[in-house]
Amino acid sequence: MNRLLLALVVAVIPCLCGAAVDDYFQGEVWSKVGAQSCLECHKSGGDAESSKFLLQDPAREKTPGSAVSYNLAAFTKMAVARKGGQSRLLVKAIGGLGHGGEEVLKPDSTAYRILEEFVRRSDAQVTTANPARDAPSFFANIAMLDNRRLLRRVTLSLAARLPMSEELVVVEKQGLPAFGPILDALMKEEAFYQRLAEAFNDIFLVRGYDDGAESALSYEHFSMTRHWTEKHDLNQIADEKERQKARYKLADDYREALLREPLELINYIVRNERPFTEIVTADYIMVSPYTSRGYGNHEELRERFINPDDPFEYIPVRLDSLKNRTGRDHQQSETGFYPHAGMLSIFQYLRRYPTTETNRNRLRTRMFYQQFLGVDILELAARVQDAAAVTAKYEIPTMQAAECVVCHRTLDPVAGLFQDYYSLEGVYGPRKEGWFKDMFSPGFEGEELPASQRWRALQWLGERTAQDPRFATTMVEHVYYIVTGRKTLLPPKAIDDPLFEARQRAYQAQHREVERIAARFTETNFNLKAVFKEWIISAFYRADGNSTTAANPERRAELADIGLARMLIPEQLERKVNAIFGKPWGHLNDPEYALLYGGIDSKEVTERAADPSGAMGAIQRTLANDVACKNVPSDFAMEASKRKLFPGIEPDVLPGESPESDERIRETIIHLHELILGRYESIESPEVERTYSLFAGILSDAEERFGIETVENYSCRGAGEERVKDSHYTVRAWRGVVTYLLRQRDFLYE
Repeated sequence: MNRLLLALVVAVIPCLCGAAVDDYFQGEVWSKVGAQSCLECHKSGGDAESSKFLLQDPAREKTPGSAVSYNLAAFTKMAVARKGGQSRLLVKAIGGLGHGGEEVLKPDSTAYRILEEFVRRSDAQVTTANPARDAPSFFANIAMLDNRRLLRRVTLSLAARLPMSEELVVVEKQGLPAFGPILDALMKEEAFYQRLAEAFNDIFLVRGYDDGAESALSYEHFSMTRHWTEKHDLNQIADEKERQKARYKLADDYREALLREPLELINYIVRNERPFTEIVTADYIMVSPYTSRGYGNHEELRERFINPDDPFEYIPVRLDSLKNRTGRDHQQSETGFYPHAGMLSIFQYLRRYPTTETNRNRLRTRMFYQQFLGVDILELAARVQDAAAVTAKYEIPTMQAAECVVCHRTLDPVAGLFQDYYSLEGVYGPRKEGWFKDMFSPGFEGEELPASQRWRALQWLGERTAQDPRFATTMVEHVYYIVTGRKTLLPPKAIDDPLFEARQRAYQAQHREVERIAARFTETNFNLKAVFKEWIISAFYRADGNSTTAANPERRAELADIGLARMLIPEQLERKVNAIFGKPWGHLNDPEYALLYGGIDSKEVTERAADPSGAMGAIQRTLANDVACKNVPSDFAMEASKRKLFPGIEPDVLPGESPESDERIRETIIHLHELILGRYESIESPEVERTYSLFAGILSDAEERFGIETVENYSCRGAGEERVKDSHYTVRAWRGVVTYLLRQRDFLYE
C-alpha cells in the first residue's frame, strides 16, 4: 500500500466536501457505477452499513453537492488503498477480500473499466477541481412558447377556460413576470380544485376500491350508521316512484361524497395554503353532511355546515377514537381522538390498499414509498437466482439472506407501522396474535418505533416522512406529472448505450430543476401553489415541443422529453370543448366511453394511455364531426354580436366574389385558428391558405352536385332550434373547416 498517498488522501477528505466535484467522478464513476451498483448496500440502513465504505444518497441530502463530494472522498480512499499491490476498490468490485456483495462487476465490463480509470487518476493525484467550461445551456436553440400561447395552455389545463382579455393585456405588457399574480388568482378558482383532485387521484388511485364506497367504514365501528341512506326519512315525497328515485340519488351522492373525502383533504390543504406536509401529518379528515351521517357525528357537526343538506360541502373534523359494536373502546388513544395522519390513516386510502396474511402490509409500504418518497421498492430487490435454495438455506430468508434483506430491511419496518390496520378489508383491526416476529421490527429508515409511540404509529411515520428531503422532491415530481402528463426522468442504467451521456445530461438537467423547485417548496413552508408557479415559468414547461427536433442523435436524445406534446385526457378534452364552444360534447363524461379514450377506472386500469389507439382515433373523428355539427349552425343562428365562432361573417359571403369577401373569410379562419387551436396566424400564413382552400373546395364540390338540400342537416339542430337555411352550402363548408381544426394536434394535445 502506498501509505504516503493514502495519508495524503485521508488528510484532504474534510476539504473535499466544500470543493467542486471532479467531472470524471460525477459523470462516470458516480452516475454509472456508484449510484447503480454500490449505493443500495453501502449507505445508512443498507446491507453494508457497518463497512468502512459508506456513501450518501444525494437525492436524500439537503445539499446534494456535499453528498457527492463526500462520496468522491470515500471512493478515492478505497481507490488508493492497496491489498497485494492491487486497489481495494477494484478487488472488492469483483468479489475479492470477502466482499459481502460478492461479484458486483465483471472484470471485462464497462463499469469495471470506469473504476480502473478512476484508480489511475487517483494514483496520479488528478485534481478534483471542476475545470472551467463554456458548456452551452441545456435549452440552447430551443424556442419557448410566446406568452399568449403559454397563458392559454395554463388556463385551459388548470382552470378549464380560455384566457380572459385582461389577462392577455397584462401578459402582453409585462411578459413572464405577469404570470405570478395571474396564477395566484387562477388557483383560487373552483375549476383548479376539480383538476387538482382529478390529478391526485391519478397518483393515489383512492377512488378505486371495491365493494361500494361505504365499505371503507367498517362494520365493526360504524355498523349503525354507515348505511344511513337506507333508513333516511323521505316521506315528504308522496309519490312512491319519485321517493325511490330520491333514495337512489341519496345513496349515489353519499357514495360519491365518501370517494371524494381523501382528495378533499388535498384541496383543503392547497386552498388554504397550509403546509403540504399535512398530507401525511394532518390530525383531521374532511367530512360532508352526508359522510358525517356515515360516521355518526352529523348532529354535533350540523351547525358547522353552511348547508347541512349539501353532500359535497366539506369541513375538517377530528374523529373520536374507535369503539366497537357494543360501544366499548376498541382503539388505544392517549388523546381520546382517532390518531389521524393525513392520507396515511384515511379509511379510503387503507381500503384501497388492503393487506393479506402473506403480504403483511407490504403493498401499503410499497405504495407509501412510491407515492410519498418517490422510491420504487421493487427496484431495490435483487434478482434471486434460486428461491428454493435460499428458502432451504435460511430459516427466515427475509431477515437473513442478503438478496432478501436489501429490500425487506426497508420494507418490513414500515409495514409494521400499519399493523393496527391488519384486517383484510383494510379497516382498523390489529392482528389477534400480535405482530409478526419474523419481520424486522416496526420503524422507519433505521429508527425503531418507541413503545410509547405505538398507539400513534402512523402519526410517527408521517412526522418523519414530512422531514425527509425525498418528500419535497416527490411532491415536486407529482406536480410535474400534473402539468405535463409525464413522469420525471429516471437516471439511465444502460451504461454501454452510445446515447448514455446524452440521456444522462437530460436526466441531470431535469433533476437540477426538481431540486431547485423542491428548495423553493421548502422555503415557502411547503406551499404547493408555489410548486405549480415554479414549474409553469420553467423552461421545461415553456419549451415549444415543435422546436425540439435536432439532426444530431445525441441532441435528439437529450431533448426527447422536452416540450409538451401529450394527448389530453378525456376529462380535459371535455372541458376544452366546453371552454371553446360553451357546452361540452358529453360522451367523454361517460366512464365507459372515457375508458375507451385512454382514461382510468382507478382499479384495473390505473395508467392513462399516452398514445392513441384505433378506437381513440375513431372517437376523435366522431367528436370533431359532432361538435362541429352542433355548434356551427347554432352559432350562425345567433345575432352576430353574440357569436363565438363567426362574429364577423354571414353565410352569404362566398370565396372569389371580391377581394373584400376573401379577406373576411381569411379573417374568420384566423379567428377560428386562434379560438380552437391557440394559433396566432397572419393572413399570409400557409395554414390560413390551406384552410381557405378546404373551405373553397367544399363549396366547389357542392356546386357540382344536383339538388343540394337548402337547410342544414337535421341532426345538427340543437334542442328547440330551427333548422338553419344554408342556400349557399357555406354553413356546411364552415362545419367542414371546424371539423378539420378539431382533428388537429394542437386541439387534441397540449
